Amino acid sequence: MRKTLAASLAVLALGAVTFGAAPAQADSAGPAIAAGIGGFALGAIAGGALAQPAPPPAVVYVEPPPRCWTERRPVFDEYGEVIGSRPRRVCDHY
Repeated sequence: MRKTLAASLAVLALGAVTFGAAPAQADSAGPAIAAGIGGFALGAIAGGALAQPAPPPAVVYVEPPPRCWTERRPVFDEYGEVIGSRPRRVCDHY
């Protein structure tokens, strides 16, 4: 919105300056027409430069949370013998 307004004001300002710079005479309208065309061209160039489109938003990847559950895992003594079990949380990471 602001860029469009700034571009419009730039076009109007350049057009007014070019029309004021070359006063028209009663016997020749050529300089006035040339100034008008030049002012319009400069205004279009300035307006196009000011009215650049906004860059696209950045793509952000959000990793899904891990899936977790509880399993019973064996507990071993110092000789490698199973002496019981204990619940352990196990997560599946993608």
